[in-house]
Amino acid sequence: MQSLKILYAGSPLASAIVLKNLIVAQDECGFKIVGVLTNPPATRGRHSDLIPTEVASAARESSIPVFEFDHLLSDAREAVSPLGADLLVSFDYGRIFGPKFLSLFPLGGINLHPSLLPKYRGCTPVPAALLNGDKTLGVTVQKLALQTDEGDILAQTEIPLDGSETTLSLMDGDGNSSPITEAGVKLLKKVLSEAAKSDTELIGKKQSGETSYTPFIKKEDGIISWTEDARTILNKIRAYTPWPLCSTECNGQKLLILSASVSEEQTEEKPGTVLPYRKSVGIEIACGNKTVLIAKELQWQAKKAMDYKSFMNGARNFIGSVLGVPYGTKES
Repeated sequence: MQSLKILYAGSPLASAIVLKNLIVAQDECGFKIVGVLTNPPATRGRHSDLIPTEVASAARESSIPVFEFDHLLSDAREAVSPLGADLLVSFDYGRIFGPKFLSLFPLGGINLHPSLLPKYRGCTPVPAALLNGDKTLGVTVQKLALQTDEGDILAQTEIPLDGSETTLSLMDGDGNSSPITEAGVKLLKKVLSEAAKSDTELIGKKQSGETSYTPFIKKEDGIISWTEDARTILNKIRAYTPWPLCSTECNGQKLLILSASVSEEQTEEKPGTVLPYRKSVGIEIACGNKTVLIAKELQWQAKKAMDYKSFMNGARNFIGSVLGVPYGTKES
């Protein structure tokens, strides 16, 4: 097969980063992206403007046809069928491919998934790894199967974690590159180069090992419970950046804790208590099991994010207050 024809499916920024890299690699790896499948434009901003997905914008920049559907029904199949794509390549598309849709592709479909499958199947593998405090993160290229993330593995690699990463930094990075997209592009280029040399469906290996599934993240998951230990709270801050972010209540106001670290100190104060301020350290907050969280960046709802020093310049009576109860009061 001289030129493997690909339909690429994806929607958010991380998927757009991968798409842009694959566009550059087309000639090198012997494939051509003949179309892009993505979610329809969504309303964003104060004026509810309809904004296309990042993947749609990246495709149009390279004059690649874009197909936007709410559901992959007969109209979607009729639209993409004339492309004559040999293979479907998906990363963070967000919709399920049914058997009729997958039958359009002689070589089937492959999916990029940011975990070491079968660990962390499902829609939130990166937050799940950070919540668990994992020391490594995986990236897998798998064959698309009718059951979620159960396809055979074609390629897999590990990414070491140092404990400072967030879901945002791992997925989107600086907007042009990230640890997951870099690793994913390398794996996809390898797999697609192999597919371009063959006219048969790729053969992978069955998944083995302990299987786990990741749940949908809800907005309320970001509400901090100060009775949890500081490490658990820090992992939530990392996992829930950029959404839903971690927050607590202060006098009826929502206060976001955007970045933090864990102190080696211990305290006997009640969880949620803001401890005496040490300007060279950060804002220390008592947590469960006598542990201490150090808040580094904070944000009042509808206000700008601030480093802890700037925040303290305007936070009267904050020291000694107990977060999660009316701001400025002390709990007996």
